[in-house]
Amino acid sequence: MADQSGKKLSPIQMQKYLKGSKYPASKDALVQRAQENQAPSDVIGKLKSLPGSQYESPASLMKALGQTE
Repeated sequence: MADQSGKKLSPIQMQKYLKGSKYPASKDALVQRAQENQAPSDVIGKLKSLPGSQYESPASLMKALGQTE
């Protein structure tokens, strides 16, 4: 996953945008948290395009993000 500058977005950066999320978390809750943490629009879009609707852990979220690239 790349950020707006075209650089690959690391799991650490993604979790920074999702700081305060509690897992399991719904896709909608993750999108809302990212918006609250001022994530860039491309990160919000990536979260909205995720398959499924529930993520059990940060690891399961990152796995799903890897599947959407």
